[in-house]
Amino acid sequence: MKIKKIMAGALTLALSLSITACGSKKDSDNASTASNGKEAKVSATMVTDQGGINDKSFNQSSYEGLKAYEKDGKVKFDYIESHKDSDYQPNLESALDSESDIIFTVGYALYDATSKAAKDNPDQNYAIIDNANPDKIKNLLGITFADHENSFLVGYIAGMTTKSNNVGFVGGMESAVIDRFEYGYRAGVKEAAKEKGTDIEVQVQYANSYADQAKGKNIANQMYQKGADVIFHAAGGTGIGVFEAAKENDKYVIGVDRDQKDEAPDNILVSTIKGVGKAVQLTIDDYKDGKFKGGETRSFSLKDGDALDIAYGDNDLVDQKVKDKVEDLRNQIVDGKIKVPQNEKEFKSMGYDK
Repeated sequence: MKIKKIMAGALTLALSLSITACGSKKDSDNASTASNGKEAKVSATMVTDQGGINDKSFNQSSYEGLKAYEKDGKVKFDYIESHKDSDYQPNLESALDSESDIIFTVGYALYDATSKAAKDNPDQNYAIIDNANPDKIKNLLGITFADHENSFLVGYIAGMTTKSNNVGFVGGMESAVIDRFEYGYRAGVKEAAKEKGTDIEVQVQYANSYADQAKGKNIANQMYQKGADVIFHAAGGTGIGVFEAAKENDKYVIGVDRDQKDEAPDNILVSTIKGVGKAVQLTIDDYKDGKFKGGETRSFSLKDGDALDIAYGDNDLVDQKVKDKVEDLRNQIVDGKIKVPQNEKEFKSMGYDK
């Protein structure tokens, strides 16, 4: 399968949504120059997971990071959208047609396909978002984020905001990555419960998809009907349905991975920010400077600023005293005074289950 080389001015972004199988698009007007007419320093291809570039989450953040660098003349890039797991391997084979300096794969679900491709093509550089490089494959860079840290902060906000003392968490698929969101969130809720001197119930359910908006809405509706008045989702495109449920039930919601305030302006408390676009840009900078470090894993945490953060909505739904306490908690996490669990085992061993 060859990557379609389509002039950017001839096709709108909306057309990419109509592609029903493996999809791809050239995102520069010319294969040798970027949009400002300067010669791009690095060429890249991005392969998404099944959420696609319009998931309003980490795939979209990756795309936006590349798009911004294309505008600055720092990269020329293609992207290939995946719509199901079986797309990953053929899409990675197609990515080779672009002869890119780096092939980015977005999402831990692509690790098996990415590691195989890297081993089969030792002269091609790969970087995977949201997964380590446990096998230390020499031409693969793992990029991970301490999602449990900012999830702790929004969990505290949820716990301090809830009036029913009942909150929810909607996950995409069970994995070590989403464990970080769930258990960081649970720990933050526990911190708030301790401060309020009351128990707070946390409802948890997984959609087993990052692209099923209807499933996300159904799960959220059930949680709201069972008493939750705040729900945090870590479910990619599935989370769009959670926002719809929040608006229809007039309840609160917490976004993930990027500032999602536009999805429910009157209902969103805060979003966790995963600076995937920034991580992609830093990887491109490293390659340009001869510092690309295949065989390793690069991790980003709250101490890295824009790479991991939170963003409040524009509605003043979070009390200023809570915001001030969040900054104190952030500093304690960065300083190592608060240890945040990444999974159930750590949640229990750290005493958060008490």
